[in-house]
Formats: sequence, structure tokens, C-alpha cells
Amino acid sequence: MALVASVVAGKVAQLLAANLGAAAAEVQTQSGAPAPQLSAAQVVSGNAPPDLVEKATGAQYPQFRVSCERVTNSLREKFRTFSGQAQVVVETLVTQDRLEGIEDQLQACVESVTTVLDQNRGDWGEGALYNGGYDIAFGAVKYGGRNFLQSARVTITVDVSK
Repeated sequence: MALVASVVAGKVAQLLAANLGAAAAEVQTQSGAPAPQLSAAQVVSGNAPPDLVEKATGAQYPQFRVSCERVTNSLREKFRTFSGQAQVVVETLVTQDRLEGIEDQLQACVESVTTVLDQNRGDWGEGALYNGGYDIAFGAVKYGGRNFLQSARVTITVDVSK
């Protein structure tokens, strides 16, 4: 099951790395609100707390942390070794030195993530199928990063059959 988790999280990270910049430009065009410049280097895989990552390797913000939070093998399909779901989380982190506008910046980043997900519904290959839908949880502003740090978690469910 660990392989399923890494494969699905890797697919989400690849989709975001390849399409996030264009999605941010699209969000900026549609909403008129300024969106940050996003690049593939800001998408990282792993399930480590932001403060630990920042101290160990330094961080480039906004940051998009992709990890698989849960894998369920419900054996819905007979004669398959794995037939179930993987729950993937994209944690979006933004930071700045002032409180004003941090939530707007976070919402623009989250909108960019959901735009990429909406544009990539369907078969992702290797038995992964994303039907759409996501759950977003916004966190409170706290100290960190450049002074203030805010995060949001976008959770998606991917059907997997191997």
C-alpha cells in the first residue's frame, strides 16, 4: 500500500508542478486580483511540518506540500490486489511580513490548486482515477515564515485500482 500512496501523491505533485503557473495566471485574469508568481520549484512532496522544513532546507513561498494522508483498500473489484481510495492533501502555505492581504494571497493560491484539479479530472494512468471534488480547510494566521504564515489544506480522494 505504501507504493500506492507514493504513486498517487507523485501524480498530484507532477500535475501541480506542470500546471500551477498557468492556473495562477488564469485566476488572476478571471478575478482581477493579483496572484503570486508560481513555479514548479514551489511544489514539494513530503509530510513534514512547515517549521521543520524551513529550518532544515529553507523554503520558497508560497509553498505547496503534497502528501498522501490515507490509503484504503476496500477490495471493491474482485481479483485485484488493490482496489480502493487514496486521500491526498495539498497544503498551501503563504507568508509575508504584514497581516494585510495574506488571506487574499492564500485564497488565490488555493484557487490555482483547485483550477489545476478541475482541469485534470479523469484517468491519471497507473490505475488512478480522479472524479473531481475536494475539501478545503483554511488555517489561522500564525507566526512563521517571513513573519506571518497562513495555510490551507486541499484534500482530494483518488480511486485506485491495481
